[in-house]
Amino acid sequence: MLPFNWEINTTIIAGSCLWCLALYISFATLRESVIDGLYRWFNFAERFLYTSDAEFERTRKGRESQNAFFASLMSIIPFLIMGILFNWFIDVILGRNWLISIGILACISCAVYDLGRRDSQR
Repeated sequence: MLPFNWEINTTIIAGSCLWCLALYISFATLRESVIDGLYRWFNFAERFLYTSDAEFERTRKGRESQNAFFASLMSIIPFLIMGILFNWFIDVILGRNWLISIGILACISCAVYDLGRRDSQR
């Protein structure tokens, strides 16, 4: 139907998402700082949409909850970009056969690291 053919390689997508998850789990301080920065920026940017201070204060609780949700959702993007780069590096070094296996190993080892980090903070 279309004059061109796109081939979607599911191995690359799965490997990149696994690396994204591994990096998101392991870099907790970076993750929290990205979320806090986006939350502050969303709140600052949304202030200019309101001309009335009364309307701004009336809808504050709902907007701040929505901004916190959007900040946590958008914080995935830098880790997805890093995951794509890590996945590309593994593809160049080891080949496509290893992408999902190394991604799973990275997720497991980063999860164990995060559990140890949280245990040591207690």
